[in-house]
Amino acid sequence: QVQLVESGGGLVQAGGSLRLSCAASGTIFSINTMGWYRQAPGKQRELVATITRGDSTTYADSVKGRFTIARNNAGNTVYLQMNTLKPEDTAVYYCHAAISGVLGLRNYWGQGTQVTVSS
Repeated sequence: QVQLVESGGGLVQAGGSLRLSCAASGTIFSINTMGWYRQAPGKQRELVATITRGDSTTYADSVKGRFTIARNNAGNTVYLQMNTLKPEDTAVYYCHAAISGVLGLRNYWGQGTQVTVSS
């Protein structure tokens, strides 16, 4: 059973920083793209950042220059360093990974972690 476990959310003042982590575990043959999405109350889930196996990254325009996505050397953990946080960054943040396992290539999601930025 493949799982994504997130950590690192919390409450921070505007201008502050947080670091999210997401670790993949289980019977995994390979992990392709990993990423972070977020969903604010009353809004659709949106992409925040992604990183490929080759460490190519993409970012939403709203977070460029403030957030940084990275993976560990083993490729099974993804991080999101969030700096200069704004109240509009408040959302539940979800980790995503495209993973090849015993069930083939599937998309997996973490349970979500709340990030709240106060003004």
